[in-house]
Formats: sequence, structure tokens, C-alpha cells
Amino acid sequence: MERGDVMTEYLPSYVEGAWWTPAAGADRSPAGTPVRDASTGEVVTTVSAEGLDLASALEYGRTTGQASLGALTFHQRAVLLKKLALALTERKEELYALSARTGATKTDSWVDIDGGIGVLFSYSGKGRRELPNSRVHVDGPVEPLSKDGSFLGRHVYTTLPGVAVQINAFNFPVWGALEKLAPAFLAGMPTLIKPATPTGYLAEAMVRILVDSGLLPEGSLQLVSGGVPALFEHLRLGDLVGFTGSASTAESLKAHPAVQTGGVRFTAETDSINASVLGTDAVAGTPEFDAYVRQLVTELTTKAGQKCTAIRRAIVPEAAADDVIDAVRARIADKTVLGDPRAEGVTMGPLASTAQRDEVLRQVRALQDAGGRLVIGSTDAPEVRRADGATGPAPDGAFVAPVLLRFDDAQADAVHTVEAFGPVASLLTYATTADAAALVGRGGGSLVTSIATHDPAQAVELATRIAPFNGRMLLLDRDDARSSTGHGSPLPNLVHGGPGRAGGGEELGGIRAVLHHMQRTAVQGSPEMLTALTGIWHAGATAHSEGRHPFRKSLAELRIGDRIASATREVTLDDIETFAHFTGDTFYAHMDQDAAAANPFFSGRVAHGYLLVSWAAGLFVDPEPGPVLANYGLENLRFLTPVSPGDSIRVELTAKQITPRETDEYGEVRWDAVIRNQDDETVATYDVLTLVSKEPAAEPVSV
Repeated sequence: MERGDVMTEYLPSYVEGAWWTPAAGADRSPAGTPVRDASTGEVVTTVSAEGLDLASALEYGRTTGQASLGALTFHQRAVLLKKLALALTERKEELYALSARTGATKTDSWVDIDGGIGVLFSYSGKGRRELPNSRVHVDGPVEPLSKDGSFLGRHVYTTLPGVAVQINAFNFPVWGALEKLAPAFLAGMPTLIKPATPTGYLAEAMVRILVDSGLLPEGSLQLVSGGVPALFEHLRLGDLVGFTGSASTAESLKAHPAVQTGGVRFTAETDSINASVLGTDAVAGTPEFDAYVRQLVTELTTKAGQKCTAIRRAIVPEAAADDVIDAVRARIADKTVLGDPRAEGVTMGPLASTAQRDEVLRQVRALQDAGGRLVIGSTDAPEVRRADGATGPAPDGAFVAPVLLRFDDAQADAVHTVEAFGPVASLLTYATTADAAALVGRGGGSLVTSIATHDPAQAVELATRIAPFNGRMLLLDRDDARSSTGHGSPLPNLVHGGPGRAGGGEELGGIRAVLHHMQRTAVQGSPEMLTALTGIWHAGATAHSEGRHPFRKSLAELRIGDRIASATREVTLDDIETFAHFTGDTFYAHMDQDAAAANPFFSGRVAHGYLLVSWAAGLFVDPEPGPVLANYGLENLRFLTPVSPGDSIRVELTAKQITPRETDEYGEVRWDAVIRNQDDETVATYDVLTLVSKEPAAEPVSV
């Protein structure tokens, strides 16, 4: 099958490790839905899942997929995500060719395809930086539960034992799938993708590239092309559904008993009536006004307005309304060419299907009936640039020209509740900042609102008033207009979701999205048991003080709990003064006996905390070249007991956590460091971070 050509056969699914298509019976072919080219109406493929054993596919994910992903650590999964991203990058031109059939321009396709690949790269990096090279993630500090330290509490995250089921929207068939796959994969949870029918062939092509790469752990990814009406009947505790689509569909799915009482997790990212507010200072001619207009036109035309984050309500001061309309009209005329994405010069393509076109036009009429006046664009069939370069009507294409409606009554219910999911926005006016914030809130909860102003006071007032109604806010001004990723661009390191109508989900947001696919559990136990469970040494667990210095051990030889207990060293007044003059730190507590004694924390002059930490390093270090390559930091340093002249200190250094790096010849070792005085009181605690070779150094060869 040539992926850029017309596909008239059934679109395959990928289940239980094999490609599957519905089988034609002796007397009939399976029912199916024809999918057409968004620009020409030509049939691309037929979609059907009739006869597919969905229950078996889900069980395959829960068993085979869980086992193969569960055998890998977070870091190993993260490395695979990068390799999968590279595999898609090598063949992304195939995806671009198919993407044009969905109505996407090259820029639209870049957002979808390269944006999705970028999510894989991002999660690969975050997984290796922010997660341990293990299978359990520890959350928060140790909670002591007994006076003698024999009973502790910790919170741990472990992978949900089921399948992450994606129900995706039609507008981003690649990015929408990959932004859910990446955190689930990193968490160790297998994924089943259910793409939307109009653009499912692009999702299928993406999955095919991943399968062809040979990189996917067995059972980690499945694809169902076609309807799954009985899906929720087969779900159970441990499974998760990530839904993207309409708010009404999300509500009906959320009401299913599998979610309400069966323990199936359900997250939703749904349509929202997003807003963009123009500040009162951002008058025509200011950089903020220009940035506002550019952004509004971009959100109207990118993906033909088929974005859950697109601007639906342009909220502007009354005095600026006509200027905004004129500037938007001029920019559309100057920058927008509507037509087949394969035609030279086209900057805006059709909607994904003629059914979607008809639905958008129906919603525009509903907005008109509620008082919206068309001030830009028309609901008539537009003239478009066809693939051959000619301009004319395209009756079989799903084209709608950019539309801006103006509402004289900004309180009209429809403008805050009806979403035309296409190149459509409504303009509302406000009198005060409080009025503008109230209009934003009328949307019932949004994914994003942007504010264009160079007035910090107005930005702060608006932001604090509207933050509860939004998952994300963009403060747009002259300083960030060029570098900003824009109103409608979710990023993998920021939360993508929103309250209320927007669904309440958090599909992205860095590691927090990974943790959505895991269960947080409070674990109580002894230091020994918590060390075994978490792979992190806990004070009170077994420690090994052997004759061989731990710094002489490579990662292959070092074990959690390996310890060096140092000799003691006395602190003298000369030491304190020498350190003070050498470093310039002549703080009075170190240099003035009377002033120090007057301090409620000290009985007199005390040693510098950094002197003690420096001495501790001298007490535990092994100076010869060896497996330890570098000290790259201290964390969690606390000074607990002052040290006076005449006191002595000693240090215990215990291997606390060992993290091999998957792609390097070394790893990280976190050491638990405790400095004590001659009375066995704790002087300081902290973590020492070192880089250590994985393998022992080769012995020198005698000649």
C-alpha cells in the first residue's frame, strides 16, 4: 500500500501483535464508514472494527504489555521513547503526504507531526532527568512514625495494572496520540489507541512506523480503527481512559458504571470556549495590539480553527472593537489563501470532513440567531485554490472561510456556550477589567486564555481573577511576542487541561502526566523493608562498613548501604579564624564572642557550617583516581547543632541510591552524609552526589 495514495480497502487495526482487518463473509462485506479526502471528497479508505475481539485485545495489553514494559526501568523506557521519536523523524515525510489529505497545510502538519515527535523527545529527557532508574517512584520525604526510627512512612507510585485506552479527536491524529502515549509508556502502562474516524488513517500510518521500527516492547501499543461501542463493558479496575472530544460525549462516558463504581480512571480534555483579552492600554499602533491581531488570525486559520485551544471569544475594550475588526480583516486578506493544502501558496485548508463543515455552519447559524453579526467572512461556499492551481468552487470539499461575529450583547448565553469548532470566533466588548474577567468566566472553564497588555497592574488583576477558570494563561506583550509559542500551543512541560467544561484533565504537564498512570500508595514499615521496596537506603537499615573504601567500587560493585565511617577531627579557634579570613566570611557568630553569645542559637563563637562540610569531605574522601569521577553537588543540607572550638566531628557516608545512566559509561550515586560531634549529636545532614564509572578500572599492565 502506498501511504500517500488512495486507500480503498479497510483501514487495518493493530491488535495482539498483528495487523488485523475485518473479514468479508460469504454473503456480505462488513459494514464500514468511508473516509474521504477533505479537499476533493475522494474516498481514501473504509473504517470498520466489526469482528474485532476487543476484550481479548485489552487482556493482551494487561498481560503481555504489562509484562514487557514492567521489565524495564523508567530510564530504559525513556531511552526507547527517544528511539521511537527518531524512527518517526526518519519517515515523517510519509506522514506529511497523508496529512494533506486530512486538510492540513504543511504548517498544520508540522504542528501535528513534529509536535507529536517533540513530545516523545521531551518525555524521554524528562524521564531520565526526573525519574529514578527503577520501577517505583518515591514521592516526598520520609515520614518518621516512631521515636526510635524503627517505623517509617513513605509515599510510592507504582504502575496501574491495566491498559491506557485513548479515545482521540480528529484534529490531531499524530500529536493527540503521542502526547498520551509518551507519559503512559514512561509509566509502564500499555496503550490502546482509538483514533477518530475522519483522520484515523494518519494515526494508523504513525503506528505502522512505530511497529516497523521493531522497538516497541511486545503488547505495549495497540490500535483499533473503527467503532468500539462496547468498550466500557470490557474495562475494569486498573484500566484508564484518556478521552479527547466534545464535552457532551465526555459527560456520557464518565457516567458509565465502569467509571462510577468500577474503578476505571477517566480523564477528559474537551472543547472549551477559550478567550483572548485585549488590554485597555493595547490600542491600535502598540506592539500588544499588533500581537493580539496576529494571534487571533493565527488561531482562526491554523488547522482551519480545529483546535481545542483556539480562540473562540475575542474580548476587547469597546473603543478598540472597530480597530480590531479592521486589522483582522486586513490580515486575513493579506495572509490567508484558502484551498487544497497540496496547491502552491495555500495557507489554510478545509475542515476534516464535510460532516464537520456542516456542523460548523450549523453552529455559526446558532450564534447568529443569538445575536451575532457577521463582520468578517461568510457562510456561503467559498472560492478556493484547487490542487491544479485554479481557483473556483469545491463542492465536495469541506471548506469554510474565516468567520468573525460581533455580539452587541456580551452577556448573550450562546456566545459563552456554543462552540463552532472551525475558523470561527466571536468579538465581545467590555468596559472594565472586572467586566472582562467576568466574561472569561462565563465560558464555564477553559483550556487557555491569553491577555495582551503591557500594563503589569492590569495583567495581574486579570490573571488573578481568571486563573481559577483556566488551565493555562498566556501574558502577551512586546517583550515576549516574538519568543512566545502562542495562545494555542500546549507544551509537554506545562499542564494541558482545564477546569469545568474543559474536562478537568491534565494530559501533559511533565512528570505529573506520568503519575496519572500510576497509583500513589502510603507505605508504612521498617527502614529495612522500605529500603528493599524503594531502592533507597533509609537510616536504620543495614549498612556495610567493610575494609574496602566505597569510593574504590564501581557501580557494578557498589551496593546500597555501603558505608565509610570516618575518624574524628577537633575544631580549634585557629581553624575558625583561618577559614574566616581565607574565605572572607567574617560573620559575627564566628568572630565576636560576646555578639555570638547574645544570639539565641549559640553559646559563643561557632565554626562555619561550610568549614564542617569541607572537613567532612576530607574525612571521607579517597583521593586516588578510581571509579568516582566527580562530585557534582550537595542537596538537602541542614545544620542542626552548632560546633564550638574544642568540639570534634566525624562523618558517616552511606550509599543511598544508585542510578546507572542507560546511555553513558557511568551513573549517579547519592550518598547519605551525617556529621556528628563528640557527644553523638547530629551536626549536619545532607546528600552528596557523585558520578561513578559503571565498571572497575582496568588494572595497569606490568611490562
